[in-house]
Amino acid sequence: MAPTKPEWLRVKAPQRERIGAVADLLVDLRLNTVCQEASCPNIGECFAGGTATFLIMGPGCTRACPYCDIDFDKSVRGLDPTEPERLGEAVQRLGLSHVVITSVNRDDLADGGASQFVACIEAVRRRSPGTTIELLIPDFCGNWEALATVMAAAPQVLNHNIETVPRLYRTARPQGRYDRSLELLLRVHEGWPRTYTKSGLMVGLGERDSEVFEVMADLRRHAVDIMTIGQYLSPGPKHLAVDRFVTPEQFEAYRHHGEADLGFLQVVSSPLTRSSYHAGEVRRLMREFPR
Repeated sequence: MAPTKPEWLRVKAPQRERIGAVADLLVDLRLNTVCQEASCPNIGECFAGGTATFLIMGPGCTRACPYCDIDFDKSVRGLDPTEPERLGEAVQRLGLSHVVITSVNRDDLADGGASQFVACIEAVRRRSPGTTIELLIPDFCGNWEALATVMAAAPQVLNHNIETVPRLYRTARPQGRYDRSLELLLRVHEGWPRTYTKSGLMVGLGERDSEVFEVMADLRRHAVDIMTIGQYLSPGPKHLAVDRFVTPEQFEAYRHHGEADLGFLQVVSSPLTRSSYHAGEVRRLMREFPR
């Protein structure tokens, strides 16, 4: 039997008038957000604050990770050449100081969609040159030329999520590889040292706290600067069930260990934390720890 959802995970439903302006703009410009596609619990807070994490090359994903609410679509399909300009217009109209751009996995494309990431960066910089850019990228199936293509466009932050502990990869992330994700993050640090690296972890899938600490140590050994840790919430009965609900006190223990003992620049750790939650705080980190 699944554990009962605790009180600290209950989020008030967002009011339509608070999120309407952002939602209407996304409809107008025919853009997707991970906030909507992945059923993020923070959508009300972020939309009300005029922020969104843009999901490009979607909404269908060529991988079918059993924890994720994004639709699976293995069909071969082209890229929309108008998407970058529409995204750039959205960033300009929203007046974003920091934007997060992520994508579905596009294993059907030779470069995994790297060229579309670059086109989006260029469009944002044309329309909103003062906006800092964070990319949340897939692993490109280990295509390091694709990674180099993306990094040549010089995003200020490169995020790639480790997602879970190595023992659970076969169950939760069958098409991913733990060692490949770590290698990607280290390659970014070594090849483009001015870029801040970031990764995220879900808890509540059946991992042990000792394994969480081991993953945190692995990420620091691979020079990751920023980490997010949040509670896994099952999107529905066809997805992986929640194994446990981690307490706010344990999330605080993760944060303290990561910052005080391991030396992360920042660990954002709470039940409702997601990869892009409070992502704009990186601008403060860039001032405090310039490169």
